[in-house]
Formats: sequence, C-alpha cells, structure tokens
Amino acid sequence: MSKMIFVLGGARSGKSRYAAQIAKRIDKKTVFIATATALDGEMKERIRLHKISRPKNWGLIEEPLNLGKVLLRSKPAYDTVLIDCVGLWVSNLLMANMKDGVIEKKIKELTDSILKAEADLVIIVSNEVGAGLVPADPVSRRFRDLVGLANQTMAAGADEVIMMQAGIPVRIKPFDRLRVLC
Repeated sequence: MSKMIFVLGGARSGKSRYAAQIAKRIDKKTVFIATATALDGEMKERIRLHKISRPKNWGLIEEPLNLGKVLLRSKPAYDTVLIDCVGLWVSNLLMANMKDGVIEKKIKELTDSILKAEADLVIIVSNEVGAGLVPADPVSRRFRDLVGLANQTMAAGADEVIMMQAGIPVRIKPFDRLRVLC
C-alpha cells in the first residue's frame, strides 16, 4: 500500500511547486501524471512552463480522464507518483458530459486505486474550493461540489494533508493534538 500525501490550496497558492519539491526530496523514480489539457494557446504555454520546471528524468503521463487505471499501471516502473491536479480532472470529467454519479464513481475508483497502488508514495494536488462564495451558476456549483467531495475523500484516505496558503505549507493531517493544546 502506498503512502499518500494530499496537497491542496487555492489558485496560485504554490501547491504544485510544493508537491514537486516533496517528490524531488524523495529522489526516487518519479512519474508526473498530468490532468491538464491544452484547449487554448494560454493553457499550452502554462503546460510548457510546467514541464520545463520538472526534472528531466521524471516520467510523464498525460491523462485527463482515467486516473485510477493509469495509477495502477505506474508500478513497477515508478516509486513516486505525483498527480496534478484533481480540480482539472473533475473539470475534464464535467466537460466530457459525465453525470454526477459517474464522476462520483470515478472519484471512488481513484481512491481505491491509490490504496492498491504499489508505488511507495502517491502525491495528489487539488484545488481548495470550500473557502469561497457559493457560485452563481449551476455548472460552477456542480464543479465546486464534486471537487469538494473528491477533496474530502482524498483527505480522509491520506497519510498527510498539506494546505498551501500564500506559498506556505500548513500541515492539517496528521493532527498534532499536543501542539494545539500547548
């Protein structure tokens, strides 16, 4: 069973950079599973910059829809798996016109795959969506609800949960009770 680190935060919080730093410090054979799709020129440029920021010896799998299946195929080729990001993945599932029940099933499938993965470490990045206003339109509320469900599911199964705030990692799991009481 893999150790799981879940890193989440708002837009431009430093979550992807921090997750990559964890993988670099581990310094084992790593694969980056990217969920982003280049639908326009600006996104193509973001993806290009993201790619050049990663070590050249890391593997790359671009998978916008079937994360669970890809994750189960990652070992024995890789010891560390970094998935970036759950928010884009849910967006891709919505854009593929999947119903909420199907997306919820895929979230469960991903969680089950993490528990079954043979990699030593799985790092998952996601967007924090619960700290903002209630979105004005149904599609945005659906996105928020599904990403929120995915985040709760990932956090519950994770060994560690890190919330990024303005580039600063804040550990929220494991909960250190003594630290809070002192």
